[in-house]
Amino acid sequence: MPSSVPQSPVTLADLAAEADVSLSTVSKVLNGRSDVSRATRAKVEALLEDHGYRRKGGAKSRLLELVFHELESAWALEIIRGVENVAREKGLSVVLTESGTRHAPSPEWVEGVIARRPVGVVLVFSDLAQDSRRQLEARSIPFVIIDPAGDPAPDVPSVGSANWSGGMMATRHLIDLGHTRIAAITGPEDMMCSLARIDGYSSALNAAALPLDRELIRYGNFHVDGGRDHALELLSLPDRPTAIFAGSDLQALGVLDAARQLGISVPEELSIVGYDDLQVAQWSSPALTTVHQPLIEMAEEAARMAVRLFEGERPNNLRLDLATSLVVRQSTAPVAAPVGSRGTGS
Repeated sequence: MPSSVPQSPVTLADLAAEADVSLSTVSKVLNGRSDVSRATRAKVEALLEDHGYRRKGGAKSRLLELVFHELESAWALEIIRGVENVAREKGLSVVLTESGTRHAPSPEWVEGVIARRPVGVVLVFSDLAQDSRRQLEARSIPFVIIDPAGDPAPDVPSVGSANWSGGMMATRHLIDLGHTRIAAITGPEDMMCSLARIDGYSSALNAAALPLDRELIRYGNFHVDGGRDHALELLSLPDRPTAIFAGSDLQALGVLDAARQLGISVPEELSIVGYDDLQVAQWSSPALTTVHQPLIEMAEEAARMAVRLFEGERPNNLRLDLATSLVVRQSTAPVAAPVGSRGTGS
């Protein structure tokens, strides 16, 4: 029988003997200690995977770890609030970690989380690298991805939202107000949520028999400067749009700033729809019409799923998508006629 399919559960002593290292070295690797050479760590990790080793007893700390690639936006605060809500219910503390890119945390992060041994990990990324997944699974540390941004593998626990529907309802609202020249500033082109929102936008135009003008589609960065820079270009076109769907509230605030710079009044000459429904959306001037993405609820569901996995429960569905909805405020209005090639503002 090959070693990869043992007749009985492998012990740490078995692994140490097979790796030709001490039992304490295997323990150090399991606990994320840094005082092990890279070559030895790789050899032990390979044996852990080969034998399908799973640490019994699970995590010992009372921590729930939340990992972002950046912590500087109001968007992140909504996620933190949701995870904190569940942690409070369960008597846990939350550890915040900033690591990697928007696609995945850095490989070095795994060593730290192994050492901390949290109850579970909530990741705000598109996916988790296979090596990182295997290392967490070997230590019985469950993880769940909050996925407004990507498309994780089917066997990865994740919580997302209905991005296509959000893009559709935002654009349909503008069409219902009489707008026919509608621009869209979505997020980065390599993020699934950006593409899904544009697909919803395109579907709404198609359903209304309106042409899709690729010149009016821009890929931003979900931040204020991305919305401002693209809006300045769009609103300077000879036949400028009368409405802009921004793929985040922060980008919508950038569009508002661009309109002010160009002397274009909102919503009289330009309607704007944002996305996320952050608290700042209702305090902007004018208050933003936006697509409500249930960020707090998404974070709560992800945290609960992580705790259930730690407790030994296996959800029937590893993928959960929450509904989006339109919140109409003062940044949208019926299209004005006639519209000049450039607004004069007031």
